[in-house]
Amino acid sequence: MYKRILDLTSLLKKKSFFLFGPRGTGKTTLIQHSLPDATVIDLLEIKTYREYLKNPSIISEQKLKPIVVIDEVQKLPEILDEVHRLIESEKLMFLLTGSSARKLKRGGANLLAGRAWWAELFPLTSTEIPDFDLLTYLNRGGLPSVYPSDDYVEELRAYTALYLKEEIQNEALTRKVAQFSEFLDLMALTNGQEISYQSIAGDCGVSANSIKNYIQVLEDTLVAFQLKAFKKTLKRKAISRSKLYFFDIGVTNSLANRGRIMESSELFGNAFEHFILLEVRAFLSYTRKNTKMTYWRSTSRFEVDLILDNRWAIEIKGVTSIQDKHLKGIRALKEEENIQNFAIVSCDQHERRTQDDIAIFPWKVFLEKLWNGKII
Repeated sequence: MYKRILDLTSLLKKKSFFLFGPRGTGKTTLIQHSLPDATVIDLLEIKTYREYLKNPSIISEQKLKPIVVIDEVQKLPEILDEVHRLIESEKLMFLLTGSSARKLKRGGANLLAGRAWWAELFPLTSTEIPDFDLLTYLNRGGLPSVYPSDDYVEELRAYTALYLKEEIQNEALTRKVAQFSEFLDLMALTNGQEISYQSIAGDCGVSANSIKNYIQVLEDTLVAFQLKAFKKTLKRKAISRSKLYFFDIGVTNSLANRGRIMESSELFGNAFEHFILLEVRAFLSYTRKNTKMTYWRSTSRFEVDLILDNRWAIEIKGVTSIQDKHLKGIRALKEEENIQNFAIVSCDQHERRTQDDIAIFPWKVFLEKLWNGKII
């Protein structure tokens, strides 16, 4: 059992919550340890699901504890009408969990009109793993069942197969499972690259509209997220395409059939960038900070990997010694004079600043500052 940062008890003192996260991130385990006295309604149990499917209002006939957990709520959106009523009439707190928001978002479900807020659970972060090892994480990712496993390759293969079967086929999110599987593999190979709908459509043999729908499926099932482009530059025109990143490095590795990631390799650099972005994303979510993540790339090919509102521009480099050549993108953006702080996160050994006030953070120092609230 890993000690998770997300504190369900504290959340539920304020409000009812939807808690979403991809399968395998540890929602059930976290609930069992954090809310042992809650009433739990598990819609993954066939008998329970069938009972509530016939008559969702039977929840009102039960003797419910002050906190009620409904697991995999997206399987039965109709129950949210009863939840809404019980929040109002009985002042109960609900934790409504799920691994896909698609049916709720697109099926006209009652999203409780602000009576329940939204939280997410992500794979393990560096600060949740005792004796964290970077290279192990870049190869295995952060799923709680995968990171400590000696058979992590098989674990990840089984996980990706399960996702395709259960999330795509069983929920009928797309009828063309074979084409979607090909698309999924391609997106893993291009993880962190700009999205070109026409190019991906040509590679997959489907329409650009189908690719847009497939990407929406990945986002709704929480398997991937888009990093939008930062466009507020005047001196150098910015591109507007988003990038797509998967929610876990190990899952990305498995789908892309990557071999073992070794230090100083190109794969290491890509995975290291992915890792830092995932850490920042988890931090912003867990600390409930309304900070927008974007990236910047100019038409003249200057690029900065991560921008946090107008407060930080951060370049991420998996190298052990930062040189002037690594600073070109961030210096080009610095000329715009519309961002407060500039930094590079790398595998450098020493924290320092350049003469033009760009912070150079070893990754351990950056993450320590991040999780201690000294960055944002």
